[in-house]
Amino acid sequence: MTTPPPNGRPLRSARGTTMSATAPTARLTARGIVRRYGGIEAVGGVDLVARAGRITALIGPNGAGKSTLFDCLAGTVRPDGGRVLLGGRDVTGLPAHRRVRLGLGRTFQQIAVFPTLSVADNVRVGAEQYARRVDARTAAERSARALRLFGLQEIAAEPAGGQPTGVLRLVELARALAGEPRVLLLDEPAAGLDAAQTARLVSVLRGLAERGMALLLVEHDAELVAELADAVYAMAQGRVVAAGPAAAVLADPRVTRAWGAAT
Repeated sequence: MTTPPPNGRPLRSARGTTMSATAPTARLTARGIVRRYGGIEAVGGVDLVARAGRITALIGPNGAGKSTLFDCLAGTVRPDGGRVLLGGRDVTGLPAHRRVRLGLGRTFQQIAVFPTLSVADNVRVGAEQYARRVDARTAAERSARALRLFGLQEIAAEPAGGQPTGVLRLVELARALAGEPRVLLLDEPAAGLDAAQTARLVSVLRGLAERGMALLLVEHDAELVAELADAVYAMAQGRVVAAGPAAAVLADPRVTRAWGAAT
């Protein structure tokens, strides 16, 4: 990937694709998030910060509470306690679509695309429905940029249904970026990607962070976490058991024990 230009200019990929710069104050903060289901506490008082210009990873075994925390941050689930701050604004009571309009983008663990729509139209949904006050021409330009960023322009007219899992994962990522979020939540973004697609993903995510976006990803691939993440939070049984630089967290006995117990 080319060296990012100074602040205020677009991000440019190795193929010349640009994406707009994001606000340097982008930040997502969780303060004491609690979520219960009946008598079970799925998330028990979690504090977390995803800072501008950094890739933050959320790791842990299945059932640790990562997806529930993600849902609380995105607004699809209302926490029973605690606060969610987006760029300093308390959004705890706002639904998901309101958070999106404030600059929060998201992808899902289970791929969510419109199978009867073309690849291009799937991406355009992100620009038209998720972006803030965007006209048709701007939506088309943003969609085209996102398609090029992930190398999807050659299949843009093809239906999304029937595309390989790795391609659909990139379509979903492109759709999220077409809305030009300031904070991006990624739920297992590398799942189903081949080596070439993973390399493109790494390049794009690094470039977005370099341009000031705050990225938070759930990921099970320890090697990818070690390669990508600036900071890591490890969860087990609904709580953060370790936080800090990737190398330190991945080597923490509390983290290795939690992962080992789940295998």
